[in-house]
Amino acid sequence: MTSPTEYRAHFGFDIAFANGGGMSGEGFRLDLPSAELDADAIGLLLVRHLGLALVGSVALHDLEIVAEQHQGSRGIDTPTADPARRIVDLSHPIHAGLVTYPGLPAPEITPFLTREDSRAKYAPGTEFAMDVITMIGNTGTYIDSPFHRYADGGDLASLPLDRLVDLPAEVFHLTESWSADRRGIGSATLADRDLRGAAVLLHTGWDRHFGAEEYAHGAPFLTGDAAQSLVDAGVALVGIDGINIDDTESGGERPAHSILLAAGIPVVEHLTNLGALPAHGARFTAAPPAVRGFGTFTVRAHAVVPAAAA
Repeated sequence: MTSPTEYRAHFGFDIAFANGGGMSGEGFRLDLPSAELDADAIGLLLVRHLGLALVGSVALHDLEIVAEQHQGSRGIDTPTADPARRIVDLSHPIHAGLVTYPGLPAPEITPFLTREDSRAKYAPGTEFAMDVITMIGNTGTYIDSPFHRYADGGDLASLPLDRLVDLPAEVFHLTESWSADRRGIGSATLADRDLRGAAVLLHTGWDRHFGAEEYAHGAPFLTGDAAQSLVDAGVALVGIDGINIDDTESGGERPAHSILLAAGIPVVEHLTNLGALPAHGARFTAAPPAVRGFGTFTVRAHAVVPAAAA
């Protein structure tokens, strides 16, 4: 199913306040509900997005409207041409030999009961296959529980379902917000939304390298200060479409894991297809099996996008 085209405005602005003073900006980008808006309508959306009061006038310059994915501007209602909800798969498929994280063992799939052997056990025309998969918990798209980091932390079986199922998804589309020399996602980048109770999903685009050598080098990550800001904001879960929520090239430090898991906030790594989600409005689920004494396991992460948020 093809998602409807989204639009954003690129412009500079000068705002004067009715009670004196003003503010200006250059290179601003704003989500639009449609491409059929004039400068006055976009100016009103800008005031709403910034949460301003007592505005006397808004003047835009160098205005350009482009087809571009929304990135979460506040107060922008996004219409959709699709009346039905969408279910978006956010997980990498698992197969024998899959390399998820360099240095960790790949899964092995072997038969326990073949279809041929099963024919002697069942009625004529009835056959089954039973297979054994041997894999580390850190395979494909997986979730970390506090036990992954802390010996006295809660294991997979202890994770409450209200932190895993049908969570409001706040997706940060950050493919343009980091670079090779500025890979860390800081707290300021995540500061413009109410995130309490949400699954915060970081769309960096790094999943395009999954399974290739490039995946292990130069990946974006969440900084420790950003992790603490998410704890303070009361988020339910944090996910990323990269190799790790932390910087794996930092010499072994794992501040994001340490801070989030200490607060009981599960972490989902190796997500994919986050670009198919809107900034707001989707519902996210990533529930592992309830294994006691185990810290990390594969999930079939997915999101439901209602018609109003598609």
